[in-house]
Amino acid sequence: MEVGAMPGESRSRQGALAEFVDGLQASGRYCFDRQEAMAALGSSGPVLKKAVMRLAAKGRLIAPKRGFYVIVPIEYRSAGAPPPTWFIDDLMRKLGRAYYVGLLSAAGLHGAAHQQAQEFQIMTDIPVRPVLAGRARIRFLTKRCHQQTPTLEMKTPTGRILVSTPEATAVDLLRYAAAAGGLSNVATVLAELAERLDASLLAKAAADGAEIVFAQRLGYLLDQIGEGKRAAALAALIAERKPRSVALRPGRSTRGGPVDRRWGVIVNERIEVDL
Repeated sequence: MEVGAMPGESRSRQGALAEFVDGLQASGRYCFDRQEAMAALGSSGPVLKKAVMRLAAKGRLIAPKRGFYVIVPIEYRSAGAPPPTWFIDDLMRKLGRAYYVGLLSAAGLHGAAHQQAQEFQIMTDIPVRPVLAGRARIRFLTKRCHQQTPTLEMKTPTGRILVSTPEATAVDLLRYAAAAGGLSNVATVLAELAERLDASLLAKAAADGAEIVFAQRLGYLLDQIGEGKRAAALAALIAERKPRSVALRPGRSTRGGPVDRRWGVIVNERIEVDL
């Protein structure tokens, strides 16, 4: 309680926070920060903290990052939070970081929902600790050249988010195959994503935003799932650059593995698509 504040006054300000939260939700907003709430309510930090704790105990608010609050509507009370797509753009603005939704999360938003990630995957330029929001875990993966990655805006119930294009998503899935569940899982996702891939844009995404080895592995997987035609421009890129042969799965022995001549890939892992 503030010095000089009466108990009733403190309770009144706690009620004022509830009214503030209700007003934001009524206007379609589901997040706010400490400074905004303090200015709106005329409260100090300690009083606001107490009011926030009271609403959080009721499941009305969560704080995925210090000083950043997300409103939990009643339909998401059992999940503990609304979907990350509702607030990730505001959170990244609060952190002052450029970002895009990537990997399995992006693939899911593009319609490849068979292999859903157990976490919401965000690409950014510096390390950020994972965030828990109700039952959801938000994982941040670091990518130095992430601002070169082609993205598009997707509308959400609360605004918009940045998502890697289907083609950039495909390239990233190979670059971060471990985070995407391994090569067989990547192949499964690609099989669902394939109809959204533009051959020329795929080659451009591979040429601009990744080492050529990821393009080689991507092309090989597309062949394996029967989508070789979508990889035609990618194959032309490989033929032009004439890269050295690389292991399909890095870090594993390639001894005795056959070489796919079209892609310059030494096959050292069996790919199994689960559809």
